[in-house]
Amino acid sequence: QVQLVESGGGSVQAGGSLRLSCAASGYTYGRFCMGWFRQAPGKEREGVAVIDSDGSTSYTGSVKGRFTISQDNAKNTLYLQMNSLKPEDTAMYYCAADRRISCGGYWQTPGGYNYWGQGTQVTVSS
Repeated sequence: QVQLVESGGGSVQAGGSLRLSCAASGYTYGRFCMGWFRQAPGKEREGVAVIDSDGSTSYTGSVKGRFTISQDNAKNTLYLQMNSLKPEDTAMYYCAADRRISCGGYWQTPGGYNYWGQGTQVTVSS
């Protein structure tokens, strides 16, 4: 009963930037772990970044220093600012959410999230 809709994907040159948004609606009361996952053809879905209800964040090593996850609770919107994009960042990016206070130490497991968006494509050319 929670709906997530991503937007902001597109095609950019290496070194460029994109800002992804995830709008949440429906039964959104409570505290959530929210995050971004990505999946390229032939690869497993991987966790990119998450943010706890208290604002604490975690990132996968390959995006540290380049990506920033944030949220605007008043607008029920999650963001992923992606800078210095590389061709290996090319993937379908998914917004995910789960009702829990902390994302925990195993935040990169897709099975730990009950709600998912439809995805938005990010393509980075060299």
